[in-house]
Amino acid sequence: MVLTVTLNPLLEKRLFFDKIDFGSSNRNGKLILNAGGKGINVSRQLNLLKVKNIVLTFTGGENGKKFRSILKEEQIEFASIYTQAETREGYVIFGSNHQKPTYLFITNSLISKNESDEFKDKLEKMIRNCEIVVFSGSSPCKNTDDIFPFGIETANKHDKISICDTYGSHLKKCIQASPTIIHNNLDELKSSLGIQLVSDEQAFGLMDEFYSGGIKQSFITNGEKKFYASNFDFHYEVQPLSVNTIDATGSGDAFVAGLVYGLFNDMTFDKTLRFASVLGAMNAQTIEVCKSIPDADSVLPEKIVITPVGKKVKTVDDSPN
Repeated sequence: MVLTVTLNPLLEKRLFFDKIDFGSSNRNGKLILNAGGKGINVSRQLNLLKVKNIVLTFTGGENGKKFRSILKEEQIEFASIYTQAETREGYVIFGSNHQKPTYLFITNSLISKNESDEFKDKLEKMIRNCEIVVFSGSSPCKNTDDIFPFGIETANKHDKISICDTYGSHLKKCIQASPTIIHNNLDELKSSLGIQLVSDEQAFGLMDEFYSGGIKQSFITNGEKKFYASNFDFHYEVQPLSVNTIDATGSGDAFVAGLVYGLFNDMTFDKTLRFASVLGAMNAQTIEVCKSIPDADSVLPEKIVITPVGKKVKTVDDSPN
């Protein structure tokens, strides 16, 4: 069982128009409600990959009711801590195929300390019954900033694999808690940690710091550009698939779901990295979030270039002769 943890869920309202003229009336649009949030996206993708999982999140108010209803319709298993504050909402506005979507997000929900403490109690119990726990997305307020570090430490205590994919002021404490695996995009690391990563050496230096702090694998992605990966103290440059990006929302979450899939199926690091990269790229080619399934051809070795940097892993051929 995989547990995905989302602190800042989103009732996402997607508006579709044939064409948008900003500053004037736009009619005959179509509205679709989605359950958003990074951990929710990971669970949606894992469902399609047939990996059993459950969501833990906050929900509150009328938005929370709609949010839970959508999860049930999607057959995403979940548990939630109810809040006095409304679940936040956001709007994604799509125009013609030539217009990039516009994103509008309402202020984060304010979670009380009692609600945060209840969440941590529930989280500790659920971690005991899972194999992998994924901590995804931002923290909505100060009262929730210690939940991910607490969860990572709890996962370590119970010898569970933890994957951290977050950003913001609490990221530093999450890193200090030593998740098994960490994923961030380049801009998130720069803004959250206040650091500059303008060279390969700086990126790999940061990964060495992660490893010295107990993090076994790290991934620093950068959209369609070259990105970095490490497995223990072995480093890699990765050239992802070149795709026609329509909407990159959730591509990092699809990538994380691919990492989980690889772990769950005992895939090698190389195969897991390729599979995760393909999922992320495929997600960017559609307006649907984390609803892609790669076929056999899309994960062929030549599709994605993985180059070892520094010391090399010795490969032993144990195939029968």
